[in-house]
Amino acid sequence: MKVVMIIILGLVCGYASGQSLVGKWQLVKESTCLEDDVDASTEEEEDLVQEMRSMSGPGAQVIEFKENNTANESTRIISRRKTYNSHALLYKHSENSLHILDKKSRLLIESFSVELLSADSLIISNASRACETRIFVKIK
Repeated sequence: MKVVMIIILGLVCGYASGQSLVGKWQLVKESTCLEDDVDASTEEEEDLVQEMRSMSGPGAQVIEFKENNTANESTRIISRRKTYNSHALLYKHSENSLHILDKKSRLLIESFSVELLSADSLIISNASRACETRIFVKIK
């Protein structure tokens, strides 16, 4: 009886300890290294920076992570490389990292550090450029 209770408790703790990346996530904010490097000292420079930010792309950018370690993105959010099927990805998620893989060769394309993963939010930063951060919210 004790063995059965230990097994059940272990399974419950295993499922409760980590949040799942599986689901649809919408990009709500993206910061780049350019924002840190550019200090707008005049009003004209500030207007130029705001104009550059407004041209960054479409409003609703969604990525869906599936249980079979594949992902689909509506536009290029994660993978910036131009490939044959640029909207379909493979991914590998561990506790503090997210790796994007090439679908054919399964080679590493990009790596991200998972800053926060909760039931409704995901914050990742590029592993090679920590100043590039993306904030996602989970949608249904």
